[in-house]
Amino acid sequence: MRAADLVAEGTRTLVAADIPDAGRDARRLLAHVLKVPPGRLTLFLPEEVDEELAVVFKVMIERRAERVPVSHLTGRRLFYGREFLVTPEVLDPRPETETLIEVALSEPFASLLDLGTGSGCILLTLLAERETAVGMGFDISPAALNVAFWNRNALKLETRATLEEGSWFAPLQGKSETFDLIVSNPPYIALHELPFLSPEVRDHEPRLALTDEADGLSAYHAILAGFGQYLEPGGRLVVEIGASQGGAVSKLFAGAGLRNVQVIPDMDGRDRVVVGTRANRRG
Repeated sequence: MRAADLVAEGTRTLVAADIPDAGRDARRLLAHVLKVPPGRLTLFLPEEVDEELAVVFKVMIERRAERVPVSHLTGRRLFYGREFLVTPEVLDPRPETETLIEVALSEPFASLLDLGTGSGCILLTLLAERETAVGMGFDISPAALNVAFWNRNALKLETRATLEEGSWFAPLQGKSETFDLIVSNPPYIALHELPFLSPEVRDHEPRLALTDEADGLSAYHAILAGFGQYLEPGGRLVVEIGASQGGAVSKLFAGAGLRNVQVIPDMDGRDRVVVGTRANRRG
């Protein structure tokens, strides 16, 4: 079959399965199978596709129709202009998280800490964008850290990014490390919200990274209880939040003594990031 016919057939299958953006996903999967950049797939659409590759593509379409995320089928996800390895052990990097990147990059920093680093996409993107900075990333999941290690090495950031296993600030106990910037995209989905997530997220992403099994605010309490030892005076704490959590999390920030607390919307206008600055004197 011609590549164009495969895309058309795959799109029809995905439309029948109620997959959003069916045509886009069919094209991305075929580009992956053919090992061509998605943006150049149009050049190959008139060409015949090897029968074995066509079979691989059709299997991927069937799995996508079962709501397996595209990133889990291709093993890759583009985030802030860089490609990251993605597996079912980590959250799929999302465009809205790029809002956190923009906020973090809006002021200088020389050292950063990423709590719950997952794939490492936040930590590694920030280090790649700030070539003199160094950073650390912690995660409670060894499987997630394996992915972060792979991404770190692929981006050649071994000398500037340290990855350690542990919950929140636990790997820093007994150490004197401090940071200009602390960032986190923690599990903020409330337990009662889980049934309403898309099947791609609910059924295929790590539950540990999605929800605190409570009201969605537990991670912020933990971060705010521990940041005082590790955030430099004048340093910033930047976290991603759920769209309905701006008021609650900003109140927690203010209650913890952070100054200039702001709620920043994403490109769709939904509350997405809370940022606060530590006072210039330790208190």
